[in-house]
Amino acid sequence: MSMEALAEYRKRIDILDVKILGLLNERTRVVEEIGRIKQKLKMPIYEPKREDQVFHNVTTANQGPLSAEAVQRVFERIIDEMRNIQKDKML
Repeated sequence: MSMEALAEYRKRIDILDVKILGLLNERTRVVEEIGRIKQKLKMPIYEPKREDQVFHNVTTANQGPLSAEAVQRVFERIIDEMRNIQKDKML
């Protein structure tokens, strides 16, 4: 392994990080719309059954190398942030 190879892998990570960021912002825009609908329908922000569906969806689709547990932890964090966004928008 050379320093050049390390630098090239880091460039790939930087590109992937920007793509992930774009997807997270797209997800956030959708979550904001969902929050507006929930507010109009007087629905709660926290819906544990829906969160379980999300976890099932992503862990079932996972083909590794991330473990199912790691995927769930990542999405727990994403969902927690999205819930905070909905709370801020609804207040």
